[in-house]
Amino acid sequence: MIVIKFKKVLKKYLFTLITLGISMTILLIFLFSGNSVSQLQQIFSGLDPFWMLFAGVMVVGGWLMEGWCDYLLCRHVSPNWKFGPSFTIAMTGLFYSAVTPFSTGGQPMQIYSMSKMGMKPGSAGAVISVKTITYQIIMVLYGLVLMILQLPFFQANVSNLSFLTVFGLLANSIFIAAVILVSVNPRFLYGLLQKLYGFLHRIRLVKNPDSLYQKTTTQLDTFHDGFCTMGKDVGLYVKVCVLTVFQITMTNSTTYCIYRAFHLSEASFWVIMAAQVFATMIAAFVPLPGASGGAEGTFLAFCRMFFGGMLTPAMLVWRLMTYYSNILFGAIFTFVGSKRYVLDRAAPETEQKAA
Repeated sequence: MIVIKFKKVLKKYLFTLITLGISMTILLIFLFSGNSVSQLQQIFSGLDPFWMLFAGVMVVGGWLMEGWCDYLLCRHVSPNWKFGPSFTIAMTGLFYSAVTPFSTGGQPMQIYSMSKMGMKPGSAGAVISVKTITYQIIMVLYGLVLMILQLPFFQANVSNLSFLTVFGLLANSIFIAAVILVSVNPRFLYGLLQKLYGFLHRIRLVKNPDSLYQKTTTQLDTFHDGFCTMGKDVGLYVKVCVLTVFQITMTNSTTYCIYRAFHLSEASFWVIMAAQVFATMIAAFVPLPGASGGAEGTFLAFCRMFFGGMLTPAMLVWRLMTYYSNILFGAIFTFVGSKRYVLDRAAPETEQKAA
């Protein structure tokens, strides 16, 4: 009986275990290349506890901002919605985004969980669509402003900066432009996509253009329907944008806290923030769970000049706090929170017309 239960659990969480194994292997390769265990123990034992605690506070603060954004959007379509389910949804998104390629599992699981809590799937899709595109826009603008302000520093210290900048901005801008265009002129965009996928098929870069076109248009339609459902409440969007700015600031300031925990202080807060925001934006498009490999690579590229010889230990601490903590606490809150709110039906759906 125990063996059967173990096999069921293993089958259910096999992909997650493989994901963690790949990510941890990549991290350990980076970590132990040129570092002995004794050296690492000496480095970690000397970390400043105040700054490590502050780093943890920033991580939790980012989670709370994510939950608060979800709460405001959920309450717009369901006035009885509470913060507890919203925070659970936020942690569910973080958990599944960390264990699925391209972070593709976060949004569908959030919509599924919200529907199990009592919200209609259409409303749940609208909330997640608006939150996703809002976060994407703020992230690009945030990273672009910081990069422009700190451009001379990064030109002098980051190799291949032009390529990384173009890739990061282009990938994110195309996504944002497509979502906006589908709301303004969907026929033009869909015609453009058909021609593009047809061209990629002819040069043998895409095997099944019809299937890819269907998947793309379905996702774009979801974003379009989401904004139609949410309406034109400018005040709501302003609040969500402001909270998103705080969320991005808290989440990415963890790197600066770790920098100070290693008893380093020469680099300014905003220079490190600019590096981390842009590195995060680029790594998001790595097609591995948790952007494994890409996250470490961009951290090395953008943060090497800050940490020097302590770069790989710093990367381990950063990865533990910003990635593995999402998996650990995301799994806990997803399990405990979803059980509580699904069973109690704590947030029944009471639709209202969006303003």
